[in-house]
Amino acid sequence: MQLIARHYDTGLPVRLEIVGKKLAGITPCADQPAERLPWIAPGLIDLQMNGYGGQWFCDRELTTEKVVRVVHSMDAFGVAKFCPTVITESFDVLAHAMRTIVATCDQSPEIAGRIAGIHLEGPYISPKDGTHGAHPLDHCRRPDLDEFKRLQEAADGRICILTMAVEFDRSPEFIRHVADSGVVVSIGHTAAEPDQIRAAVDAGARMSTHLGNGSSSMLHRHRNHLWPQLADDRLTAGLIVDGHHLPAEVVKTFVRVKTPERCILVSDLSGMAGLPPGRYDSELCESEILPDGRLVVAGQREILAGASLPIGTGIANVMRFADVTLRQAVAMAVDNPANLLGLEIGGIQPGEPAVLFDLDEQFEVRSLLLS
Repeated sequence: MQLIARHYDTGLPVRLEIVGKKLAGITPCADQPAERLPWIAPGLIDLQMNGYGGQWFCDRELTTEKVVRVVHSMDAFGVAKFCPTVITESFDVLAHAMRTIVATCDQSPEIAGRIAGIHLEGPYISPKDGTHGAHPLDHCRRPDLDEFKRLQEAADGRICILTMAVEFDRSPEFIRHVADSGVVVSIGHTAAEPDQIRAAVDAGARMSTHLGNGSSSMLHRHRNHLWPQLADDRLTAGLIVDGHHLPAEVVKTFVRVKTPERCILVSDLSGMAGLPPGRYDSELCESEILPDGRLVVAGQREILAGASLPIGTGIANVMRFADVTLRQAVAMAVDNPANLLGLEIGGIQPGEPAVLFDLDEQFEVRSLLLS
C-alpha cells in the first residue's frame, strides 16, 4: 500500500510504502500538493502513563495479560514507547507491579521494546493537601533507600525515573545515591523551599514531574518550589498540555522560560482514561471524568486525578499555546524524552516506528506503523 504524507520536519510531501503495519520505504514526492495531507513523524515517547481503559499499573491484581492490553491500546495514539508509571502505594503493591511488568517484558520481546523503563512516581512525596494530589495519603512516606533498592530489584533494574518530593531530611543524600545508580530523579508532588530545590539539583535531580501540578493551590509569591525549578537550566520540565492541567498562558510562560529543548510532553494518562464520563472507584481513589474530559478526584473540581487525553493532544495544544513549530512540538514528545533516558531515535525510515496523523484542533492518529 502507498500513502502520501507531509514530513513533520520539512513539511514536504513524501511517499510511504507500507507492508502490513510496517513502513517499508519512504521517498520524496515533490509533485504532490501538500495541502490537506496527513503528517508523518517518529513514534511518540510518553514518560508518564499510569494505565488505560480502567486498568492502573499500580494494581495489586495486575497481570501480564492486563499489561499487554494497555500497551497495545497505545497504538491508537501513536505511542511507540512509554514508561508504565507506578504511583504511591504499599511496598507489596509496588513490588507486585514491578514484577508483573518485568514478567511481561520477559515473555514478549515486542512488549519489551515498547516499554522504555518504569517510572516510579512516589511513594516519597509530600502528604500536604493538594500536593499529594490523587496519591493515597496513607502511603505517602519519607525516602527510604533500602526500600527503593528492593523495589529496583523487583523491577530487575528497570526503574528509570523516580519522582519524589525533596524537602525531607537527608533528601540530597538519597538523591545522590539514586542518581548515581543511573535513575533520573524528578522533582514532583513537593512543597520544598527554594534552597531545598537547589540542593536537590546539586545532588543530581534532572527533571521536574508535571511542573505546575501536584502542588498546593496557595503558594508564597516568591519563595515557592516553582521559580527555582523554572530558573535552573539543569532541570528538564515535564508538562501535561491537555488543556486541563495548565492554562494556555502558563504553558506559554513555562516553554519560553525553559525553552522547547528543555521541555518534555507527557500525558499522565489515568487508569480511568478511555472510559466514558462518570464516577469511577478504584483502590487509589474515587475519580470522576467530566463531560469535557477533565478527570478529577470525585466530589470536587479542583484536584485532578491524572489525565484522560493522550500525549498527541499535547502536541496540538503546545503549538497553539506556546507558538512553537510542529518540529519543536514533536521533539518534546520524541527527541527530548529519548535524550533524557539515553534512548536511540531511528527517525522516519524503514523498520522504525512512525505515526501518521492529522493536525487541526486535535492530534488525530490515523495509524501507528510499527517495525
